[in-house]
Amino acid sequence: MKNVHSEVGMQVSVQREKVRFISGGADCAAWHYPGTNGACVIMAGGFAVTKEPGTDPFAKRFHQAGFSVLAFDYRGLGESGGQPRQVVRVSDQLADWQAAIGFAATLPEVDPARIAAWGFSVSGGYVFQVAARNPQLAAAIAQTPNADGVAGARNLMHHQKPLAMLRVTALGILDALGGLVGRPPLLVPLVGPPGTVAMLTTPDALDSDRVLNPGNRYPDWQQAVAARSALRLGFYRPGRDAPKVRCPLLVVVCEQDQSALCEPSVAAAKRAPCAELVRIPGGHYEPFLGGHEQIVDAELSFLQRNLLDADPSPRRRS
Repeated sequence: MKNVHSEVGMQVSVQREKVRFISGGADCAAWHYPGTNGACVIMAGGFAVTKEPGTDPFAKRFHQAGFSVLAFDYRGLGESGGQPRQVVRVSDQLADWQAAIGFAATLPEVDPARIAAWGFSVSGGYVFQVAARNPQLAAAIAQTPNADGVAGARNLMHHQKPLAMLRVTALGILDALGGLVGRPPLLVPLVGPPGTVAMLTTPDALDSDRVLNPGNRYPDWQQAVAARSALRLGFYRPGRDAPKVRCPLLVVVCEQDQSALCEPSVAAAKRAPCAELVRIPGGHYEPFLGGHEQIVDAELSFLQRNLLDADPSPRRRS
């Protein structure tokens, strides 16, 4: 069943419908914005960030420019089905991307040769691997991506107190062991000040609620995650797949990013055969703040050049 949702703001009307697709036996919920130009942008939010706070500001602008958008929740998060809840598993989320790409290609207004992937933060890191695995993609955008989990984990240690770091690690191990015997996840807050038990304690991470959820616009966003979720992400290095990305790739980095370091993403962009790099001053969420117009313009220009102006292959379906 499709649910139609209309929003009026900034003198424009955004029409979108709730759709679902299957991944790993679970229903993944998504917003589908039907476009007019035949191209589609698939979008996902950051670490345990659901589709509305994670994609709305960009999805609306892409749609206004004529693009279809498919913005989805990973299984176990937001409105998607799947158990256990609030657990971030890299392999599952990459599989959700595969399912989303397959589903987007079936949307009636979408040309399968004009599909792009967009992600930010952790999902921005996924984009390197997703694009490398899907040469049929016409383009990909990695916005403030977490390209190197090892470097990111070392950086996070500088913004957390040792005792709190030990407590988070111990909870993660305990949660992982509990998951093996089917116990419910042990949840910890997504962000918190140094010294508290939280996943992220970097200065710009503390801005996440203010930036992504102003005025509690998205009250259903559960800002907590299973403690086990960080264990594997700390060893995940998707930037290593950048040389395998054959489609045009746009990498957006913020020079003072303290949550997803700038330099590993810059290095990944340099290794990709067809990459463009946009650098702006500011922290992790600058593309949602003062840098929003600059980044939206850069991303729209990139999408138009590579999804509309380019001659895609295979040929447009009839």
